[in-house]
Amino acid sequence: MNGGPRLRVLIADDDSMIREVLAEVLNEEPDIEVVAAAQDADEAIRFTERDRPDVAVLDLRMPGGGGARAVREIATRCPATALLVFSAYSDRLAVSELHAIGVGEFLLKGVPNAELLSAVRRLGRRTSG
Repeated sequence: MNGGPRLRVLIADDDSMIREVLAEVLNEEPDIEVVAAAQDADEAIRFTERDRPDVAVLDLRMPGGGGARAVREIATRCPATALLVFSAYSDRLAVSELHAIGVGEFLLKGVPNAELLSAVRRLGRRTSG
């Protein structure tokens, strides 16, 4: 991934500390660039339409209808953006429903940074080539 285009990522989480930490972890990578950080589903949808990221990392539970609403809207409006749900909650039914509406990856908060970075890269490769 040397010298090629960077993966453009949007982060959406209602917790400002999580947004900041995610942005720091992702921006430290030479092949990844955070292009927007949203605090609710409405911003996530609006910023995705505006910035057209390769990957959107979405919290499942946030204001504005939550990650599930953001997933549905983004999948419809910006189908080229890959979706990763990053949540503190693991509900098998919700996870299978999310995959059915377009989520490519589901990770629990607290996974090692390397696992998050691998998921972002996997999704980014699917969208960019």
